[in-house]
Amino acid sequence: MPYDDPLVLSPDESRVSAAVIWLHGLGADGNDFAPIVPHLSAVREHTRFTFPHAPMIPVAINQGLVMRAWYDIQLDGSEFISDESGIDASSSALEAWIEDEHKRGIPYDRIVVAGFSQGGAIAQHAAIRLPAALAGVMALSTYLPLPERAAAELTAANQNTPYFMAHGRFDPMLPIERAEQSRATLESLGYRVEWHAYDMEHAVCPEEIADIDRWLGTVLPPV
Repeated sequence: MPYDDPLVLSPDESRVSAAVIWLHGLGADGNDFAPIVPHLSAVREHTRFTFPHAPMIPVAINQGLVMRAWYDIQLDGSEFISDESGIDASSSALEAWIEDEHKRGIPYDRIVVAGFSQGGAIAQHAAIRLPAALAGVMALSTYLPLPERAAAELTAANQNTPYFMAHGRFDPMLPIERAEQSRATLESLGYRVEWHAYDMEHAVCPEEIADIDRWLGTVLPPV
């Protein structure tokens, strides 16, 4: 699938010592979360933020409309069926963006992968399979896709990678119970998960942004 050049927000190159790669949700684009960066005072002065754009594909759950999506989703009765090949393809693209940062001199353990909704699903899917320890994984209003494959495909190198998971208690698109199931799966596999629930729907709230800022400052401190 073709991927447009990501949006990149960065301080002066001489000050960059960390990187965050942040994937948007279904139907949005890389500009969606860029306005949050000025509020991340703990890391913005030394961190490069990369906001990739998902490819334009038809999405079955939205009547086949072409939109930015990391993978296709179909509805089978009351069950959402995710496109495994699309998940794997977008995860490979994320791995390539991680490698780009590494080639630019950022150690793997100074890189955070983040995502909202579909983007968070890709961030988690890629992270547990990466043969390197990342600084952290930030999963916002999302879930772990293809959990039945996780145990067989995870790599031991990254099992100490900390997770930040956040979800809205009133989310009508991805009920919080699904995120709680994903959290339980990750914890059963040995991952350390910092969990937050907020009084919101499928969105991001100021309290959550403050918690993200604190957590990023913990996993990506100045050096």
